[in-house]
Amino acid sequence: MVWYVVKLVLMLPLIGLLIWGSLVLTRKLQARVGPAQRTKAARLVETTFLAPGVKLAVIEFHGREILVGSSRHGLVRLAEAGAVDRSMPENGE
Repeated sequence: MVWYVVKLVLMLPLIGLLIWGSLVLTRKLQARVGPAQRTKAARLVETTFLAPGVKLAVIEFHGREILVGSSRHGLVRLAEAGAVDRSMPENGE
């Protein structure tokens, strides 16, 4: 019985330290690898609410802008156009 208590006193902190170390290592590796490798193919440009449960959304996908209607029943593609460069103001300011 004494041997069991001695093993428990020695092993419990060791296991806790291993769990803590693995969590810290995982967090550091995710910070290093995660954002650099994640590139999104689709980007939500703008949304407009038309009615409760109904909205229009502009989605940029591989250099194209797609107008999508969204309701409780699903999505419908309404129109498609080339992507617009939004970095420059339109009115020349």
